[in-house]
Amino acid sequence: QVQLVESGGGLVQPGGSLRLSCAASGSILNINVMGWYRQAPGKERELVASIRRSGSANYVDSVKGRFTISRDNAENTVYLQMNSLKPEDTAVYFCNADIFVIGLYSYRPYWGKGTLVTVSS
Repeated sequence: QVQLVESGGGLVQPGGSLRLSCAASGSILNINVMGWYRQAPGKERELVASIRRSGSANYVDSVKGRFTISRDNAENTVYLQMNSLKPEDTAVYFCNADIFVIGLYSYRPYWGKGTLVTVSS
């Protein structure tokens, strides 16, 4: 019924930039919070940034000042602009969204399949 598809990952040198995108599609009535998580090898998945429909955003301390999350409510899309990338940012990045699906009568969390970001020289 609902799909989240990420794009924009890849290999980048330290200090470089990448922009991730995640588009939600399907029987969507409304989307509340959208966010980006990441999981590095051997580590637990962590919340990187989240943004409410109003535009209010939160970030994990390690990315503050370097990453910017934004969203296009009309397109059901969330973005993550990543600047000044460091090797420790290397991870699979997952999109997450709380979606009110037509016919289900409640918000439910949905996940994308992830996109790999590798920061290396």
